[in-house]
Amino acid sequence: MAAQTGLSAPALVSRSDVPAFRPVALSAEAPPFAPLGTDGWRLGSPSDAEKQFSRCAARLRALRADSGQLREELNLLFDQLLSENYNRAFEPNINVRPEVCSLLRHTSGLVPLSQEHLVVKLCQLVHHLLNQLKVIMDEKTLDVLVNYTAGALKACSLWTHSDVLLALSTIVYGNGPQCHQHLSHLLGEDGVLLMYSSPTQPNMELRRVALTCMANICLRMPGQPPLDDQYRSVSFSVFLKTLQSSKPPNTDELFYCMVVQAALKGLQCCLSGGKWKFGGAEELGSVLASLKRLMFQGAPGVNVEWPAVLYPAPLPQYEGLSAPKPAEVFYVPPQNKKRKSRGKGKKTSTEESRGDDGEENDREAVPVLQKGGGRDEVQVEAESLSKFSAPSLYPSWKRTSSDSEFSDPEGSAQCKLRLYHGRVRQGALHCLLAVAKGVEKRTLYGYWSSFIPDSPPIGGPPPLTLLTIILKDPSPKVRACALQVLSAMLDGSRQFLAVAEDTASPRTSYTPFSFLLATAVRELHRALSLALLAETSPQTLTQVIKCLAYLVANAPYHRLRPGLLSPLWKQMRPYVRHRDVNVRVSVLTLYGALVTTQAPLPEVQLLLQQPEGSSSGGSFTPKDSALSWRQRDGVSSPSRTPLTPSPRGPRTPAEEASSPPWLLQLCVSLVTQPREDQSDSDGAGTGGGLALEPSPVRLEALQVMSHLVRGYFSRAQACLCEIGQVSARCLGETDPSIQLHGAKLLEELGTGIIQQYRAENNVPESSRVPMSQVVLFWSEVLSGPLNRALQNEQHPTLQTSACDTLSSILPQAFAQLPDKTQLMCITVLLGLTYSENYLVKTAAVRALGVYILFPCLREDVMFVADTANTILAALDDRSPNVRAKAAWSLGNLTDTLIVNMESVGVDFQEDAFTLLHTTSNAVRALGNLLHFLRQSQLSRAVFQRPLEDAVRALVKTVQSEATMKVRWNACYALGNAFRNPALSLDSATWSGDAFSSLCHVVTSCKNFKVRIKSAAALAVPSSRGCYGDMERFSCVWRSLATALENSEDTNDFLEYRYSASLRHTLSKALLHLLSVSQQQDMPALGASLDGEEGRAIKEHLIKYVRAEEGGEGEQGEKEAGGDSSTPQQRVGGLQQTLIRLKELKAEPHIVYLGLTNLCLYNCIYLISP
Repeated sequence: MAAQTGLSAPALVSRSDVPAFRPVALSAEAPPFAPLGTDGWRLGSPSDAEKQFSRCAARLRALRADSGQLREELNLLFDQLLSENYNRAFEPNINVRPEVCSLLRHTSGLVPLSQEHLVVKLCQLVHHLLNQLKVIMDEKTLDVLVNYTAGALKACSLWTHSDVLLALSTIVYGNGPQCHQHLSHLLGEDGVLLMYSSPTQPNMELRRVALTCMANICLRMPGQPPLDDQYRSVSFSVFLKTLQSSKPPNTDELFYCMVVQAALKGLQCCLSGGKWKFGGAEELGSVLASLKRLMFQGAPGVNVEWPAVLYPAPLPQYEGLSAPKPAEVFYVPPQNKKRKSRGKGKKTSTEESRGDDGEENDREAVPVLQKGGGRDEVQVEAESLSKFSAPSLYPSWKRTSSDSEFSDPEGSAQCKLRLYHGRVRQGALHCLLAVAKGVEKRTLYGYWSSFIPDSPPIGGPPPLTLLTIILKDPSPKVRACALQVLSAMLDGSRQFLAVAEDTASPRTSYTPFSFLLATAVRELHRALSLALLAETSPQTLTQVIKCLAYLVANAPYHRLRPGLLSPLWKQMRPYVRHRDVNVRVSVLTLYGALVTTQAPLPEVQLLLQQPEGSSSGGSFTPKDSALSWRQRDGVSSPSRTPLTPSPRGPRTPAEEASSPPWLLQLCVSLVTQPREDQSDSDGAGTGGGLALEPSPVRLEALQVMSHLVRGYFSRAQACLCEIGQVSARCLGETDPSIQLHGAKLLEELGTGIIQQYRAENNVPESSRVPMSQVVLFWSEVLSGPLNRALQNEQHPTLQTSACDTLSSILPQAFAQLPDKTQLMCITVLLGLTYSENYLVKTAAVRALGVYILFPCLREDVMFVADTANTILAALDDRSPNVRAKAAWSLGNLTDTLIVNMESVGVDFQEDAFTLLHTTSNAVRALGNLLHFLRQSQLSRAVFQRPLEDAVRALVKTVQSEATMKVRWNACYALGNAFRNPALSLDSATWSGDAFSSLCHVVTSCKNFKVRIKSAAALAVPSSRGCYGDMERFSCVWRSLATALENSEDTNDFLEYRYSASLRHTLSKALLHLLSVSQQQDMPALGASLDGEEGRAIKEHLIKYVRAEEGGEGEQGEKEAGGDSSTPQQRVGGLQQTLIRLKELKAEPHIVYLGLTNLCLYNCIYLISP
């Protein structure tokens, strides 16, 4: 051997054939040996494969169908092309895509279908090139190749069909809609794909490839139209039958798993990217049942009989136990070898090196579901994880090789089988995720109990749900998929979970559904907390925390017993310093959800008051060493000062109340201070200085600060100036995203101050931010980088947010700002209304609509005129968003005009009214202007036509199918118009239509707030003459009486809270009609009060006068703007009505007698003790 290796190059080849290269000394640092080709190119270099392809392609193009030795040439060239690796990961610089399509078209014409071996090699080449090069085919190439493969399936022998179908699946990948002329042959009644994919097909390889081909046809690429529903439904049925069919006898488990994987992929392609279109509840139940069974495919210890169909039910459908048979369970006999714990210290190489699929990177300990679900149990579970040896929770195949019962070949087969089983479970969860996104939420709620348990397992086998996979599946990718499914189910479930409640004492006779939902929420908290403790994969850990964030954002904690959020709050604290950036971001997302949900929540308020170190002893995590990576060997980096001073003993309650929350300090630190550990490369550099946190972490921290300020402003106001400095610093940075979040934080601060100073919120003066501090705050903000953000035309979104920030200035503080600062704000906003970007223009118009209500500005006639001109011009803008905000601002403008009715000129009033009637959206402004107009203006002819058009627009809006908010404003506008004594309601041609529309709405509208406002409008006219003749007055009375009788009839639970306010408003309106009624109205009113309808009216009038109804009705009355007078005032009004009716010169009537009894009854009630 020594003699052979010592031979020189000339002894083997000539000198001219060997490239020159310099000698390299033998060394451990020398580069690895790479053989050279005869042409001097290094083998495996990017140009090698490209040169080989070009050479073979040129020879193939030179061939003709009548060429001599065609078969041998094709065989040789096909072999050479198939031997090359064209994968971009292996050959990043290869560039042969433009030649592939033309080459394949030419080659398909050279290979006759009679040469089956060449057909197989050509199909292999098609799959090889298209799959590795990711070529996007043109329509001509697609048509030629599909025709060729379809012809090969008809003409060639069965043994070739596997390769032909494989090539066809690669050709049609994402091109299903473009192959519409061939789909009838492939997916028709006797289609070849249906034949080979049938569950009766004995050849499992053909079945798998046929299913893969169908899946690729159903795959929808972005921007492409979906596959025709006919073929999509056919494919869906085939995939579902495949999943429902059992494994054929004498079939290898690996082949069966591959078939199931192909069917799952196809089912996912059918379900993705659209709504459910595959039948009703029976089909959905069949799909869910099959997916649930496959979610546990190959899971150790799972041996149950699965139902064929899942039905919507409020209670879980437990799987029945099958006959016992030997199966792997979570048990390991005593072992001699000790297993090293990976709970602390550096990760082992097995944990660090994750393969492509990641199925073998299993968690060290698999937590077992226990009873209970409180804070103590999480701590007990954590202690058990740290005390007991992990192998006791392992399945038997997780042993070391020396203790395994398998030999090496058997062990390898078992590992491969576990890998394939894991892929099946992962594919089933991907399909379930597509179902959760495609099926309507309301429909999916009925199946929650099959995937989410409603209680912890108490005796017997636990139910098999998503939580079982999250806690016990050995594959981190499968666990992550299960968490994604659970997150999708929780997302948007707030309305469903709002029913949950467990604050009341439990009933013994039956269990309410609300209590079951509350128990399910608690079980989700318990299981996800255990998963948080046991998870070792950073990617899966991120999904656990995100899932918790979805749960927190949708659960009704104000209806649940306190104690769910406190353990979670404390458990998450160590993870804010996790080494993985995605984990840190998800933790901040969870904290944002905690301070957002039902804010302000008493439990969260208590958590915010606790100092930083108060909960360190109550939380546990098995990864303390990984979480404390910022402090090496207990020494903190000198480049960063601690957020709070070291503990100095317990604080007084006053100190805790005035100290800034720990969460706020943390977010400020993450945004402004450099990272302690500078080894990572994911930080944001600061010009050669210390790197800040990565941008996603800083953005999420700013969002948490915004949520905290919005929901718990009383806790954040102690450090108002510090938060303002953070916002100013963010606005001064170069990253537009950071600037945008800084501006939004300023807007939240301004909104919080405004909420404090609103009279209806009843915030004591001592608890508000002092006015001097507010003025100082805005003075510093407006003199800082906010002005630059307003003028930054390169980032319109930032300009939009800056405009919103200007609109959040407290009006009282704006009046105390320097004149030049006020002028700057007004000038900038007026200038931005001419911006070419509709977002900026919309925000500027809205801000002017806010400013027009400022007391210090509404008296400025020039500002009002400039704002009015700007708003009226914006009403004609092309953007509907600009027009909508202009209409809203115009409503505020008209409110200001009514306040300053005498200070605005008549000419300006005329111009505003003439332009206003052209917009149908500004219904509130129309009502204000109709109220605003005087008799001197209405007598002029120029106002007659606009006046009629305005009222007709309001009547049309009231009767239309517009949004309820628009109809509410239209009723309000008509009531506002009725208040104008200059409008002759008795003789106006439009008054009949106005009263008729209000009468129709008060009896028929489904929205109670619209009914309330229409009833209030009908009670506005102050005299009997405004209601017109007897027929119209009787119509109004009957409509109000009918609406009062049906005031409790609703199918919408959300409307029920307004029913009390509706009855109050209707009762007040009826009493108002009685107070203005005349002698000629008595017969009709008496007939109404004398019958069955009259008794119901009297009952409601008694309740109205006594104000017996409260609770949710009071809140609904406040929101809907209902009547808020006292019982004494109502009885006084009733007495006045009685006196007026007595003065009528008429015979005693049932109306007078009934009201007399009613008045006496209520007077006795009020004076009784």
